[in-house]
Amino acid sequence: MHYIITEKGTTARRIAAILSDGRAKKMKVGGVEKVAAYEFDGKVVVGLSGHIVQLDVPKEYKTWSLTNAYKLIDSELVVVPLKKEVVKALRQIAKDADALTLATDYDREGELIGVEALNIIKKSNPALLSPRASVKIDRMRYSAITEKEIKESFAARSEVDYNLAAAAEARQITDLVWGASLTRFVSLSASFSSLFSVGRVQSPTLALLVAREREIEKFVPRKYWEVTAKLKTAKGEIFEAAHEKGKFWKKAEAEAAKARIEAAGVAGVAGVAGEGAGGGAGSGGAGSGGAVVCAVKTKLRTEKPPTPFDTTAFIRAAASFGFSPKRTMTVAESLYLAGLISYHRTDNTTYPKTLDLRALVKMFLGSRVLGVGVGEHAAKIAKKRTLKPTAGKKKTTDHPPIHPVATAEAGEKKIEEGSDEWKVYELVVRRFLATLSDPAKWKDTEVKVEAGGEILKAKGKELKERGFLAVYPYLKREKEVLKLPDLKKGERVEVVGVEVVEKETKPPNRISQAGLVKKMEELGLGTKSTRHEIIGKLYDREYVQGNPAKPTGKAFALVDALEKHATLVTKPEMTKTLEQEMDEISVGKRAKEEVVADSRRILKAAFKELTANREEIAKSLREAVKIDKVVGECPKCGSALLLRRSKRGKRFLGCSNYPDCSFSLPLPNSTTGKVVVTEDKCEEHPYLFKLKIVGKGKRRAWDFGCPYCNFLQWKEKKEKENTKSSE
Repeated sequence: MHYIITEKGTTARRIAAILSDGRAKKMKVGGVEKVAAYEFDGKVVVGLSGHIVQLDVPKEYKTWSLTNAYKLIDSELVVVPLKKEVVKALRQIAKDADALTLATDYDREGELIGVEALNIIKKSNPALLSPRASVKIDRMRYSAITEKEIKESFAARSEVDYNLAAAAEARQITDLVWGASLTRFVSLSASFSSLFSVGRVQSPTLALLVAREREIEKFVPRKYWEVTAKLKTAKGEIFEAAHEKGKFWKKAEAEAAKARIEAAGVAGVAGVAGEGAGGGAGSGGAGSGGAVVCAVKTKLRTEKPPTPFDTTAFIRAAASFGFSPKRTMTVAESLYLAGLISYHRTDNTTYPKTLDLRALVKMFLGSRVLGVGVGEHAAKIAKKRTLKPTAGKKKTTDHPPIHPVATAEAGEKKIEEGSDEWKVYELVVRRFLATLSDPAKWKDTEVKVEAGGEILKAKGKELKERGFLAVYPYLKREKEVLKLPDLKKGERVEVVGVEVVEKETKPPNRISQAGLVKKMEELGLGTKSTRHEIIGKLYDREYVQGNPAKPTGKAFALVDALEKHATLVTKPEMTKTLEQEMDEISVGKRAKEEVVADSRRILKAAFKELTANREEIAKSLREAVKIDKVVGECPKCGSALLLRRSKRGKRFLGCSNYPDCSFSLPLPNSTTGKVVVTEDKCEEHPYLFKLKIVGKGKRRAWDFGCPYCNFLQWKEKKEKENTKSSE
């Protein structure tokens, strides 16, 4: 029997349907119900449901309190079955397999999943381990689950890439050893006042956010002043101009510039400024004042279309309609499995020459499914004699950039208009068409006006040719028209009014989730497949909240402790080096064992520093956890009001002065999500911060507001209900 092993049940069903031209029948492998399997023509396509096994620490290290965390570094990790039913099915496959084909996702993780399955099959049938074994083992490589790609990849099967799988396994080992040993050490040091998760990629990423927050906290705003003027042409057209200097750091200088501009204006300026009215150009002409157009520059500007989507650019684009990286990748996976888009984990920004771009464009001719502009724009592109797509700097051979591979009507999964899947699919389609579109063309105008020796500048712009902007609305859009009057050098204009506006410099912005993905990529933190997961973990472990991400006190304490006593753990250079070594494994330049040994050596050096400063670390971590739990002051005694749990696990707010003070407020149960303390205080109860309840998955954060207001409203409602029932 020829077994084709896929990563998921959905993939197994689709690949079986394609290869059998719809004739495949569902079956049981060895009587196992839970494993998706489809049979046709002496072939069986099997779905694995992801990883079948996982690495774990040995049983003797399971009890944290009895384990020296340092010993975990050199511990011999064990392989633990994750899905016993799947393992049972693979052992059955070993009995009658005469050919094995891996059809898991073609990347490191997918290759490792496939090799895990092969290892179980081989161990179940030792004859397969022999070099003379007659069972042929190969693999399919595809980037989209379409009929063309699946049939072509099956016909052109290649060898299993054991180096690629080894690179993924090295990552697994390294991340487990680092995470298990450091998390235990730090959490035990803090006496389990909270779980302090530490990781090889997670901790440097968190350090980036903490560093940015420190910049914001240390920032001292500086006042500056801007001078702006309203100007009027002889035809009565009014436009605004700003002083060419931009920021005045001294108010007196700004006021002096204003006075000189006013003095050069017509007599009506004095009236506007509240100093009385005079003569001037009241007869309707430009007047005899000294405001003169001294320069007019016009140029055509070309705005190039965006480059094809790699994973990072895709995540950042989806953030424009409020999607987190994790949500974006989850939705993209469902679209990929449904045969609507290509593989969504890619570093490539250049379409391969083998990709039939014209055929893909023609899929959307006349399409009205995706809203205004798509069908019309596709028709415009299709008329081009040659298609010249944009291209980014990154070119890889594993997968093409993310692009549509079928229309929404042709995909296996029908997607509901307006759903998350719909939004992401439309984004991919419009980006693809944009990369084949003409540039947008703008007419930019800059005018300089001299008044009293001061130069004022006004800028205008007009979109002359929409180009790719007609189909791709996701960029931060410029105003399509910001038109200035038709001015000529030497023309006099009237100064209608002058204003000095006081402003302040702003602190650096917090980093958004999408921006953090980009930053991680630049610093070599994580991979295209793991960055969104790392960011998700920072939220799950209560290190950050909100978007843009704001670190909690717990995050500050952890990063402070690590930066003082194990600097290496928070620096991206260490992680980047290990990532590069893993890349070398994937191309056969380094051995898995060598890279794992390097990572363990680095970790041991970090542990020496941590162990020497354990008490100081413990103290700062325990204090930080208390700070994060403070919701405000107790209205009864003025002590800190803290987030607490009862012995039964129920959440509530309780006074830190208990038992002397018994004040408390109820909170929603834990199934609603995590309680997050915001920076906003209640107007009615200014001694309390408002709360948010953050749920998992698609659920939006619930603005719970002031806990005291909520309690009083609930109390009032109950009293009314009791009154009604007594009547």
